[in-house]
Amino acid sequence: MRSHGVGKMKSQILEKLRTAGDYVSGQELCRQLGVSRTAVWKQIRRLEEEGYNIEAVPRKGYRIVGSPDAITADEILSRLKTKWVGRKVCYFASIDSTNQYAKKAGEENEPEGLLAVADEQTAGKGRSGRHWTTPPGTTIAMTLLLRPKIAPERISMVTLVMGMVVAKACRDLYGVDAKIKWPNDVVLGGKKLCGILTELSAELMAVNYIVIGVGINVNLREFPEEIRSTATSLALELGHDVNRAELIAAVLDRFETYYEAFLAAQDLSGLMEEYNAMLVNTGRGVRVLEPGNEYTGTALGIDELGRLLVGKEDASVEKVYAGEVSVRGIYGYV
Repeated sequence: MRSHGVGKMKSQILEKLRTAGDYVSGQELCRQLGVSRTAVWKQIRRLEEEGYNIEAVPRKGYRIVGSPDAITADEILSRLKTKWVGRKVCYFASIDSTNQYAKKAGEENEPEGLLAVADEQTAGKGRSGRHWTTPPGTTIAMTLLLRPKIAPERISMVTLVMGMVVAKACRDLYGVDAKIKWPNDVVLGGKKLCGILTELSAELMAVNYIVIGVGINVNLREFPEEIRSTATSLALELGHDVNRAELIAAVLDRFETYYEAFLAAQDLSGLMEEYNAMLVNTGRGVRVLEPGNEYTGTALGIDELGRLLVGKEDASVEKVYAGEVSVRGIYGYV
């Protein structure tokens, strides 16, 4: 595991090379970073060893011409524009669960906004304790540590914020029609692209911390038979691989903006309209599976508390809380 905070030279050099779009002189890098030419050269060599293709031309400087599909701390930090979200990155080549790591970090008073990210996850879990593994180099398995000053019963809304953000990032970067399946999946072409699992540590009236785990199928080309009909990936939908670090940075950038708006309002009133525009369930028949109570109706969107409004045949409207029930499409996954 390699853990990097802000101000690490390698990620700063990467950021400067990436944003310049042209050659950056070694002298300029020395001046901006306050280090020697030898120090810069050493970091350039390390980047090359990690798979970056960096062109060095006398009297012109350095230029980045190719990047590996890496999701290391250096790579993510070099792309981030956030103030605090993801500003400490803990990267693992392989880990059992990023959520488990982030919970441990939460207990150890690590800073809010810490990001745990893994190239391979061997014992992740999805909703209802389902097992979720990620093959190396194909998916995004990441978890954010947050310490929101909100009542514990409002935590489920953070899951909705993240779902909205992932859908928006995919739309903005790739032009796809990503939608949200309430409460915690992102879908593309009617199939699951991303799952989100939020866990919390709380007292009776206050939240100690929450961890929000995000699993996105990015460059997967094959799925196990049991989920093949309901799962998809960006690579399958687009016909080509995409850069995972670029997507991680886009998700974190947008999450900071939307999460701060949620905290300011203490609800989803300011985000509701945009959320409902991306909600795949809207206007569709759904089956609500509540302990001891099953019924069907039509999904009408969410309210300001993130509850799914379900219109019933008798014209009444039920307000369904996330976490208490399961909602299925009548004719399949969505």
